[in-house]
Amino acid sequence: MADVELTGLKKSFGKVDVIHDVDLSISSGEFAVFVGPSGCGKSTLLRLIAGLEDASGGKIQIDNQDVTQVEAADRGIAMVFQSYALYPHMTVEENMGFGLKMTGHDTALINERVQKAAKILHLDALLERKPKALSGGQRQRVAIGRSIVREPKVFLFDEPLSNLDAELRVRMRLEIAKLHNDLGATMVYVTHDQVEAMTLADKIVVLRDGRVEQAGAPMQLYNDPDNVFVGGFIGSPKMNILDGRVTGYSKGTATVKLTDYSSDDFQVNCETTVSEGANIQVGIRPEHFSSNGNAALNTTIEVVESLGGSSFGYANAESESPLTIGLEEHQAADARGEFTARFDSGRAFLFDSQSTLRIR
Repeated sequence: MADVELTGLKKSFGKVDVIHDVDLSISSGEFAVFVGPSGCGKSTLLRLIAGLEDASGGKIQIDNQDVTQVEAADRGIAMVFQSYALYPHMTVEENMGFGLKMTGHDTALINERVQKAAKILHLDALLERKPKALSGGQRQRVAIGRSIVREPKVFLFDEPLSNLDAELRVRMRLEIAKLHNDLGATMVYVTHDQVEAMTLADKIVVLRDGRVEQAGAPMQLYNDPDNVFVGGFIGSPKMNILDGRVTGYSKGTATVKLTDYSSDDFQVNCETTVSEGANIQVGIRPEHFSSNGNAALNTTIEVVESLGGSSFGYANAESESPLTIGLEEHQAADARGEFTARFDSGRAFLFDSQSTLRIR
């Protein structure tokens, strides 16, 4: 195990800056997940840690050693890619042990590590098979096993589940979580799927345009987002961001009225003094709507999605950001049409309309 420390890390391709002064600490044994939309720089940041890209500035430390200029092979890391990259003519056992064989390790040691990794990943019965005889999930486990046998200081995963179907993704997600618990290793994982991030991570790092928007424990980001972007990105379905106006403020409580929906004034906890009449944005998570909420808005639900254990109603469904309302079981059957959506104002978030930063 080893910690990872990034200080003022930068990366430019020609005149284009893609990573901007990233400062980040990942503790030894921690499972850190880089998450963000396509093009946000998460894979580039992972490749910088791996040594597959040269940093344009800043410093990378692994296990308290500066590895910024150290070759990838000498950094003590192992990387699992989106592509399995298995040798088709080799068996599972040969694929897993090939890296150690190429670095001149003793055959007995290779066999010992391969057997140990195969047991952890439940590949014992598949060691003599070739990749073409394996399922997608089994191939990904072999790719992970190839990393385990190296006994690296840090495991790096670059969207390893993207090529799997939905059921396999869930199963492999559980296996990777169990693997982390069993090995206690430092892991850095890249995904665009915030469900993967929430379920796997000890620490989520939300990236946008090559910058860290917020880093912290999954529930910390869910319950206390720093800005509209983080609030909307963490949580599924995404948070509703509604325009509002401050109608009053007194002793840590802002009184707010929504401007695009018919609603009564409601109160939100807010230690920062906000001016009456100020335009703000209000964040309400779909799951925080309930029939016993203390605040309400009126709308028209056009589409209802029933998912078995949960249901969601959608208003303004043709817009880029439809209003998403979590429905209780007794509401789902006849929710279409005019609807009064009640919510808990104590769980609403306030954001500055201009900067999009959280008003706490």
